[in-house]
Amino acid sequence: MARNKRDTSLRKVQLAALGVTIAAVAAMVWVALRGPEGGPDLGRGDYALQATDGTPFTEATLRGRPSAVFFGYTHCPDVCPTTLGDVAGWQRDLDSAASQLRIFFVTVDPERDTLPMLRDYLSWTDGVIGVTGPRPEIDKAIAAFRIYARKVPGQGSDYTMDHTASVMLFDSDGRFVEKIAYQEPIETVLPKLHRLIGIEH
Repeated sequence: MARNKRDTSLRKVQLAALGVTIAAVAAMVWVALRGPEGGPDLGRGDYALQATDGTPFTEATLRGRPSAVFFGYTHCPDVCPTTLGDVAGWQRDLDSAASQLRIFFVTVDPERDTLPMLRDYLSWTDGVIGVTGPRPEIDKAIAAFRIYARKVPGQGSDYTMDHTASVMLFDSDGRFVEKIAYQEPIETVLPKLHRLIGIEH
């Protein structure tokens, strides 16, 4: 009888621990898909990265023209290819106005994502600029944009990265305006982009 009680208590503890784990994973997924909270300081920081177009990527880069910024990595199995496909669709719908919007893809995996790797990965997406740099500088950018990013071990030395899936929009003064959620419908995305680049409808 005592053993049965101990077994029952152990099962209760195990189930409680499983519940906490599931809740924690669900919360991380929700944060990743929902994206960072906005604020006047989003994107502000002393990070110094390199872009595939040969220019530096710093806080100052966000000033001058409207920008869209999202974080990902070249080995991403689903979220990044899907987002890049969506971006290509936005550009088609914007037509000639697409040139008014700069789009930056910042890696969360700089150990694998060199500039040549990013150039090759983004070669099919017209106008998307890749960004990478040393891990300490990437970590500064992750903090500045309040991005969620976490390495997930795989088999052997392989791994994937959990990361925020939303796209952040900044005006020509480098101020955060709003975000585009992962796989947000084009019916709500286009009005956001039109407002950002000043197209009246």
